[in-house]
Amino acid sequence: MSEKPMKIPGPDHPITVTVNPARVIVRLGGKVIADSQNALTLREAAYPPVQYIPRTDADIALLQRTDHGSYCPYKGEASYFSIETDGARLDNAVWSYEAPYDAVAGIRDHLAFYPDRVEITVVDGPTE
Repeated sequence: MSEKPMKIPGPDHPITVTVNPARVIVRLGGKVIADSQNALTLREAAYPPVQYIPRTDADIALLQRTDHGSYCPYKGEASYFSIETDGARLDNAVWSYEAPYDAVAGIRDHLAFYPDRVEITVVDGPTE
C-alpha cells in the first residue's frame, strides 16, 4: 500500500487559520446545530473560506459518525458525520480533521459544515 503524500502550504497553495471574532450559527431546518463565538476561519488557496467550529459548541447528540472519509494532502484524513434531526438525516454534511497536519493543527477538535447543505450565519462580522 502506498503512503499518502503530505504537502506543506506555501505561496503556490496558501492556507491560513485565523480566529473569527464573530458569532457563527449553524442551522438545519431552523434547528440550531452549532452556535459558537470561538470559530476559526480556514482560508485555502482560491477556495471559499470555511468556518471550523469547536466540537464543544455543537450539539454532538445530533451528529452520527459515518464510514465516509477523505484525504487532503495539506490537512490530512477527514472523518464525516451525518446530522439527524426531527426524524430526518442529512448524510455526510459535517467533516472534521481529528489528527490534522501541523500546518493546520488549530482545526483539531473542530467541525466544518457544508454551506450548501446547512444554513451558516455569521453575526457581527464578515459574512464569508
